[in-house]
Amino acid sequence: MNPQALMDGLITGSMIGLGAIGVTLTYSILRFANFAHGEFIAWGAYIALAVSSALGYLSGGLLAPIGPFSFGWSLPIAAVVAVALTGGLALLVDALLFGRLRAQRSTVIIMVMASFGAALTLRSLLEFIFTSKPAYYTKALQIALPLGGGLRATPDQMLSLGVAAVLVVAVHFLLTRTAIGRSMRAVSENQQLSGVVGIDVRKVVRIVWLLGAGLACMAGIMAGLLVQIRPHMGLDLLLPLFAAAILGGIGSVPGAMLAGLIVGLAEAFAVQIVGAEWRAAIAFVILVLVLLVRPQGLFGRPE
Repeated sequence: MNPQALMDGLITGSMIGLGAIGVTLTYSILRFANFAHGEFIAWGAYIALAVSSALGYLSGGLLAPIGPFSFGWSLPIAAVVAVALTGGLALLVDALLFGRLRAQRSTVIIMVMASFGAALTLRSLLEFIFTSKPAYYTKALQIALPLGGGLRATPDQMLSLGVAAVLVVAVHFLLTRTAIGRSMRAVSENQQLSGVVGIDVRKVVRIVWLLGAGLACMAGIMAGLLVQIRPHMGLDLLLPLFAAAILGGIGSVPGAMLAGLIVGLAEAFAVQIVGAEWRAAIAFVILVLVLLVRPQGLFGRPE
């Protein structure tokens, strides 16, 4: 078996893990499975592409590669803008759709079906604006560097792994060491009681949307940098995202990232063993097994 599958799995798993954090936070606070979350990944990638292209048009020097990487300063700047705009998009969707349904005390199934509708709308709008043709941040070729043990990785891939690790640590610190993090954990335990003791539940909900969408945006940028950007990229990642969120345990940030790595590694090794055509089925198999054997996930608690 090719040991390179280990590196491929870690890279894919880091993107899945970042997206899964948003899924697990949304579910633990708002109590419904948001199937539109994958579209935030695609929208974040395309927003970063648009901003990066605009910056490159205004100043060609921003497109010059930074050191060993394939991209220039236009992409990091665009990533910051894209995170903010993707968070704004999530807040807009919540204000127009989910917030109104919560005010009407809609059932969970209505919220889930509404998220399906939101996903279709966002995907169609994205395809209408940017077309379905694949796009790239850069078409520069990189040579994979040997890391030992038969593993190789490009500078872009190593940077993506580092950024994912930093983001997970930052989010974990936010949830465990800050006042807003304690408020988020309190709301996830009991939303009504949290409001009684003075916690601003609406503020917590807004922060959850911003945080989840921002992480989804970063996952989309990483996927676009390492592979390509397509309107359906969020849909392709949706099942692995939910598999990782459930495997890690709803509400657990480290669990979501660890589970994302597990799903990514399982997919990579499945390609080596049974072929690439079965890759998409691996996340479904993991999801079913977890629901049957340990529904609360690796780090979750039984209700």
